[in-house]
Amino acid sequence: MLMDLFNHWVVITLMMSGFYIVIAHGNLIKKIVGLAVFQTSVFIFYISMAKVEGGTAPILNDNIIQYSNPLPHVLILTAIVVGIATTALGLSLVVRIKEAYSSIEEEEIQQQDNEALTKSNLEKAA
Repeated sequence: MLMDLFNHWVVITLMMSGFYIVIAHGNLIKKIVGLAVFQTSVFIFYISMAKVEGGTAPILNDNIIQYSNPLPHVLILTAIVVGIATTALGLSLVVRIKEAYSSIEEEEIQQQDNEALTKSNLEKAA
């Protein structure tokens, strides 16, 4: 019974690992990696739900009784491409943030923003 749910356990483990990485780490690159792990778990979940036991490719044949729908797999291929593009965009934004703030740690960036905002408010008040 436990092996019947193997895909579910893999999905849950990857999903919670990715979620933990996003929440627990302040490093922006680690957050992007966590999002990629989380996204991969969603792909695995969607593909495993689309699997039909005994199903074959939807090619008309008199001997085939049960077919498998290829649409979920095609949608996941598209989602993988979008995920790669989104990850690349996120990493390029991290590079720009590194150039602007000289750090990729969330707390240091927030601290620099707060200092700049305080300085700006003091100049407006004077």
